[in-house]
Amino acid sequence: MSKGNTVQLQANVRDEFTRGSRRELRENGGIPGVVYGGGEESIPVAVDFKDTAKLFHTGRSEVFQLDIPGSGKVPVLIKDIQKRRGHVSHIDFLRISMSKPVRVTIPIDYQGTAAGTKSGGILQTQVTEIEVEGLPGDLPSVLEADVSALEIGDKLTVADIKVPEGITLHASEEEILATIMVPRAVEAAEAEDGSEAGEDKTEETAEES
Repeated sequence: MSKGNTVQLQANVRDEFTRGSRRELRENGGIPGVVYGGGEESIPVAVDFKDTAKLFHTGRSEVFQLDIPGSGKVPVLIKDIQKRRGHVSHIDFLRISMSKPVRVTIPIDYQGTAAGTKSGGILQTQVTEIEVEGLPGDLPSVLEADVSALEIGDKLTVADIKVPEGITLHASEEEILATIMVPRAVEAAEAEDGSEAGEDKTEETAEES
């Protein structure tokens, strides 16, 4: 794999599709996959696992060139990664056009230290990735979400995310991404205090009557 303006990954065309051939491929450091989309026929391929694994850390939005014998350099995205017993067993590559928008899922990078955590609150993230649409060359590798201003009880929603120009979010603006929760121990203590206060008030009323 080489880096320039675009990442490039070498692939080989697979011509054997038995369970034994796939097992042998994995044992030799390869991973089976398929290239599809773009109105063209699917191509069964094999790629080097170590080289391909370097792309996993950039999410599913990085466009790269898959160099396929007989087909040349094909612009693709990693569409899906299948696992078996915790190990990558197959990869789907989506053939794309740089001039046509695509939908991909991008991870959310929560940044900053929430103000509410300094007074005992706990940051609870409910969403780790979100679907977006845009031209392949405009897709960000992550979407940043700043939680630093959140106090206890505050919520961060999709509407709070800053999206690069040309990118559309496919999610409701009201969808909650993260909240600052009160620790259960604090909640329990407050509930107990409230209960005791109610009991004291009842006793006082009884004594007065």
